[in-house]
Amino acid sequence: MSSSRFFSWALKAYLAIFFAYLFLPLLIMAAATFNESRFPTVTPWTGTTLRWFSALWADGGMWDSLANSLLVAVGVLCLALPIGVASALFLTTVEGRGKSFIYALILSPLLTPGVIIGISTLIFWRDWGVNGGIALTIIAQSAFIAAYVMLMVAARLQRFDRTLERAAMDLGASQWQVFRRILLPYLRPAILSAAVLAFLQSLENYNTTLFVAGYDTTLTVYIASKVRTGLTPAVNALALVMILFTVGLAVIYELKRRREAARRIA
Repeated sequence: MSSSRFFSWALKAYLAIFFAYLFLPLLIMAAATFNESRFPTVTPWTGTTLRWFSALWADGGMWDSLANSLLVAVGVLCLALPIGVASALFLTTVEGRGKSFIYALILSPLLTPGVIIGISTLIFWRDWGVNGGIALTIIAQSAFIAAYVMLMVAARLQRFDRTLERAAMDLGASQWQVFRRILLPYLRPAILSAAVLAFLQSLENYNTTLFVAGYDTTLTVYIASKVRTGLTPAVNALALVMILFTVGLAVIYELKRRREAARRIA
């Protein structure tokens, strides 16, 4: 009995430390948004203020960089998502030794440092007359983000019953009809998850983006430059707004999911 009680308390302590490790930095970051100090810190606390939200609103460079980051993320979605899905579908049709080689080839960008991807992308496309900018950033990020999409879709495909495809084709369905009506609905959860992951991976990428962004500065590059010139709690204000926006979307999604589940039960 004492042993089980000890493990119960140990589990509770572990969970408390784990969640503190995850959320305490976010709470400190949020608290620094309301500190009067011009440095993003909570110690010393020089007074409570809301002026950093006004400073955030007046920082045109930060909003421009955020718009560039969102534009790049949408572009990466449009490019990496179909490439990743097509790669996963292609791998399911390949047999023999060639499958391992192709699989390793598609995953190789994940094992390559982002700095190398950024520099090599810039050198290669510059020879074709394409200089740094949003378009080149989308190409460079898609080179490795497509591999994440492929992994998530391929994991879903491993549980797919191929007899459904053969049955549909025996009944006269075309390849496109099989894909649109059978395979695509089955893959939809994995594709949506991969789309969210790709969007977030693009939004937070720095190493690759630094070399290919050119004059179209993204948010991560802009914040890094502000670290050198003098970071203010306006960055904390932006982070707090993004966290609240994300939590709001998660709450709305969860409420919608529970409402649909209750409707199905009724």
